[in-house]
Amino acid sequence: MRAAAQAPQADAPEPWLSVIGIGDDGLASLCPAARALLAAGEVVVGGARHLAMVPDHQGERIAWRSPLEATLDDLAARRGRRVVVLASGDPMCFGVGELLARHFAPAEMRVLPAPSAISLVCARLGWSPLEVEAISLHARPRSLLHRHLAPGARLIVLSHDGETPNQVAALLCAQGFGPSRIWAFEHVGGSGERRIEASAASWQPATLAALNTLAIACAAGPEATVRATVPGLRDEAFRSDGMLTKREVRAATLARLMPLAGQCLWDVGAGSGAVAIEWLRAIRRGRAVAIERDAGRCALIALNAESLGTPELEIRQGTAPTCLAGLPAPDAVFVGGGASLPGLLDACWQALLPGGRLVANVVTLEGEQALLAWHARHGGELIRIEVARIDALGAFHGWRPARPVTQLAASKP
Repeated sequence: MRAAAQAPQADAPEPWLSVIGIGDDGLASLCPAARALLAAGEVVVGGARHLAMVPDHQGERIAWRSPLEATLDDLAARRGRRVVVLASGDPMCFGVGELLARHFAPAEMRVLPAPSAISLVCARLGWSPLEVEAISLHARPRSLLHRHLAPGARLIVLSHDGETPNQVAALLCAQGFGPSRIWAFEHVGGSGERRIEASAASWQPATLAALNTLAIACAAGPEATVRATVPGLRDEAFRSDGMLTKREVRAATLARLMPLAGQCLWDVGAGSGAVAIEWLRAIRRGRAVAIERDAGRCALIALNAESLGTPELEIRQGTAPTCLAGLPAPDAVFVGGGASLPGLLDACWQALLPGGRLVANVVTLEGEQALLAWHARHGGELIRIEVARIDALGAFHGWRPARPVTQLAASKP
């Protein structure tokens, strides 16, 4: 028998929202397809600099408001009209295209990127974009750089303003990376392109154009503290009042928590925030919430997050489990304190997303009883971690054992 013919599918509607990357030279940088879309646009959206590049466009003009999200309703209200958004370089590379893609369906959008500042700077220096770490400091804290500083690392930094190069040079020197080479590019890709090159230690303060991009070839000086992103930082890296998951136990704990790109951790009873901080250092696009009831420890967590390059760490002061409501759903939960509190382990287990991991550490008999009871109901794995360090015994040396840690690890189906 002949197969039944399939009914022809209707053509998908044309996207109404066009996002066009534009270079520093304005209209001259646009390809013919981008020029045609811009010319046909009924509404043009952009920052003041971008709108000034198209002074003769006859369509409705909308300038971005602050914050950018405030303008999204204006765009949605014009759904069905031909709306053109102008953005610098590649709109999907630390650009407004990422924001739009989170709020509008892919079928509603078309994106025509221009070369990004990252790719242009890499081309100037002969670097591969695949081998650099790209960081945006636009409206973000400079301390983000801390976790990326390592001998031999290559960084591309999108500046916040004309003072950013001076501030980054000072930060590198303060971290012991004064020998690092810095290239500052103004108006890269445009007719006014200019570069300044020097080591961080010899950098002379200068006022650069607001539109600038940095390249950094990291080199550590003799006084630099070099830290890996693999979990297990030295205990001395954290400010603490004694409530700290020690190095060897912390590394084993994070191995069970299994940090994965884009995932969220709750660090309950965070103490110094060490587990949450190492989670963020280990992955890209991660999220972590440190939950701690003591105000003084919350202040220490904030200081540790700043100094170790994870200023995005969210800190929630309160007592679990009552303060857990409203937090983003976790992919992993670490209970470092309070495991014996009634209902805490069950609340964390219920909050976990499918496939999520729960890890709890205790050193008291009461905490161990709570883990044993929970394990009897839900399963998982129980282990004991014991660490000993060499210590002086008069003129001799011997092993001084730390308190053993009982650890529960379980994965949610």
